[in-house]
Amino acid sequence: MDLNLLGQRAKEASYAMGRLGVSDKNRGLKACADALVANADSILKANALDVEKGIANGMHQGLVDRLKLTTQRIEAMAEGIYQVISLDDPVGEVISMKQRPNGLMIGQKRVPLGVVGIIYEARPNVTADAFALCFKTGNAVILKGGSDAIESNIAITECIRAALAKEGLPEDAIQLVTDTSRETTVELMKLSKYIDVLIPRGGAGLIRAVVNNSTIPVIETGTGNCHIFVDKSADLDMAISIIFNAKTQRIGVCNACESLVLHKDIVDELMPRLVEKLGEKDVEIRGDEAVQSIAPSVVAATEDDWGREYLDYIISAKTVNNIDEAIAHINKYNTGHSEAIITNDYNNAQKFLNEIDAAAVYVNASTRFTDGFEFGFGAEIGISTQKLHARGPMGLLALTTTKFIIYGNGQVRK
Repeated sequence: MDLNLLGQRAKEASYAMGRLGVSDKNRGLKACADALVANADSILKANALDVEKGIANGMHQGLVDRLKLTTQRIEAMAEGIYQVISLDDPVGEVISMKQRPNGLMIGQKRVPLGVVGIIYEARPNVTADAFALCFKTGNAVILKGGSDAIESNIAITECIRAALAKEGLPEDAIQLVTDTSRETTVELMKLSKYIDVLIPRGGAGLIRAVVNNSTIPVIETGTGNCHIFVDKSADLDMAISIIFNAKTQRIGVCNACESLVLHKDIVDELMPRLVEKLGEKDVEIRGDEAVQSIAPSVVAATEDDWGREYLDYIISAKTVNNIDEAIAHINKYNTGHSEAIITNDYNNAQKFLNEIDAAAVYVNASTRFTDGFEFGFGAEIGISTQKLHARGPMGLLALTTTKFIIYGNGQVRK
């Protein structure tokens, strides 16, 4: 596959995208959203081939869940695009404008990044989500999905390109790398002549490979070892409800709860009830000695369990003496994604919010809300766990940069 040709087409498309107004971009997005729903049957047929192959190859249950599309999930993809349509277009916004003593007017204007490359694994919804956000912000996107979802990604991309072409808009605003070989992936990571930023979405191995091999600036979207700390003042009914949701609502996602931290004063009362509730979904609990002594069904945890993203019906449980120990434990083992405290103590809530180092920190709510759609960004390009240039769910603003614009009336530098 000629990646240089894809890069050239993407770069040319990015220039055309930069000239489009918001009405043209929204018109294209609407056409693409409607096309996804209208072509749901063909997309589902392609997805069924991927799911069948994945199961035959022994794909993990959590990854099968990520891979599988349904009519409802396709409708949700379209709804995500519609939500992007409803958002203000940040491109062209003049952030500041100040006059210098020499009379120059110097300001900053928000502009597209240019060409965005995205390497992702078995999540075909990313294809539509990434396109929508990139298109709204005037960026062209080159997508490189995994072999597990190749048929689904081809079907979705072809649907979107056809809709754009029908509207007279640049169909090369979205291109898919259909060669799923490792060699092609590495070659894509070095296409710095055409790609302005590279975003990996997937497991720890993929993200590490992109960070280590890319010659293109990378926005790292990290894995999610998300914790819930149940404080001694917590409403235990609330805690059980939140934990059950955060762990079991969808196991194959990065904002699922993987680790519990429990104040020692509530372990005796909480654990028997929690074991019963999580048992409804056959969740295996791996705990320390204190947790095991109260709930005999709990498996002994190892050091590896404290920092592990399971993506499975497994959760770790660690007891602590106070909130300081909880914060220290979480900051040691978390991945900078999403952390939550269940508490009725205002001071402890504020301490947790202030001292936990993560992209999203919750008080009395499930970590499952760390999501671009739930945060009101429409679809998301990913959840960044780094601190430059974006952090947390990445919406439209994260896909823009700025340039200085300067107005003069003949000034020359002395």
